[in-house]
Amino acid sequence: MIHITDSALAHFRKLIEQESIPGLGVLLSAVDPATPRADARLEFVEPVDLAGDEWATEYDGFTLYVAADSMMWLDGAEIDYVYQGAGTRLTIRAPKIKGEVPDDSASLAERVRWIVDHEINPQLAQHRGRVDVEDVSADGNVILRFGGGCQGCGMADVTLKQGIEKTLMARIPEITSVRDITDHERGDAPYMPRRGGSR
Repeated sequence: MIHITDSALAHFRKLIEQESIPGLGVLLSAVDPATPRADARLEFVEPVDLAGDEWATEYDGFTLYVAADSMMWLDGAEIDYVYQGAGTRLTIRAPKIKGEVPDDSASLAERVRWIVDHEINPQLAQHRGRVDVEDVSADGNVILRFGGGCQGCGMADVTLKQGIEKTLMARIPEITSVRDITDHERGDAPYMPRRGGSR
């Protein structure tokens, strides 16, 4: 269920009245759900723009549509129109949009991939890098491959041992080792070159 505050309802009604387009509604959809980049998007739509499988709720003055493939990610979302100082802004809080942290019943690989995708890679992206999970064995061995600015970076070993390995082992006790299989000699855009000088 989507909750729209009274201030957001009034805001939508005002904008739709100004447009004077019959049947104009609001479409809410999830963009890149279950990823760190996940976001919610609102747009005005006419009936002809709809796919026909949207979930619809009628409000006084307009209809809110939710894209069918976004429902599971936007369930429990709240749309608000808030006053901040002299300005205002529309906010969308969607607690499920980035996915839910796998619990202990999830496979070891699922839990490792969640931490890598949602905690480790957003930090590495600050240095134009990333790491991919190549394999997670049943006995807790994690095999990783660095890419982007991390491939060939002089700090990759430190990042692996002091950052990634520590994070994974602290969060998932079943992990026994974390290994890098990257060919660092082939890195063509390292954040910090391995030999001589700095970035």
